[in-house]
Amino acid sequence: MKLILAALVLSGALAQPVLAALKEGDKAPEFTAPASLAGKEFKFALKDALKKGPVVVYFYPAAFTGGCNTQAHAFSENSDKFASAGASIIGVSLDKIATLNHFSADPEYCAGKIPVASDADGKIAKSYDLQVREAKPGAKNTRGEEIGHGFAERTTFVVTQNGKVAATIGNVSPTDNVTKALEAVGQLKGR
Repeated sequence: MKLILAALVLSGALAQPVLAALKEGDKAPEFTAPASLAGKEFKFALKDALKKGPVVVYFYPAAFTGGCNTQAHAFSENSDKFASAGASIIGVSLDKIATLNHFSADPEYCAGKIPVASDADGKIAKSYDLQVREAKPGAKNTRGEEIGHGFAERTTFVVTQNGKVAATIGNVSPTDNVTKALEAVGQLKGR
């Protein structure tokens, strides 16, 4: 019960408003980061992913926390719809790559369908003008492990092949975030 209560308090604390995130039309900063798909580590580069089509770059506070678990699961459940619209997905958090190897493979969350990248120092999040907040000492994830890193605010960017932000999605529930990202990708395909 304590763990559930802690997860609820943590997810509420993580639901902060998007303050100064990049807006539609802004140039999306390129980045390269260690990432994991189905538990296998690789190097993700935004510029390479954009060669194949638009990219949904979604920032989330921490793997194995309430809202982030829900959001990852929603992205994985809808990954075929994003692919049908020609878009790829990359999740980004301040988690260590070892944590993301487990998160990306877990059938309850990423289910081996969506990659997640490690922004351990928060530089990628900050380049997208997102706030990074420090975790409270002793904060634990839903697996009972100490989180031990900062949190980027939950914000999703739909980036076009020319590297421009087509949509910035924040201040909505984790599942609405995915729904709105899918709508934005669909609008791009219709253009």
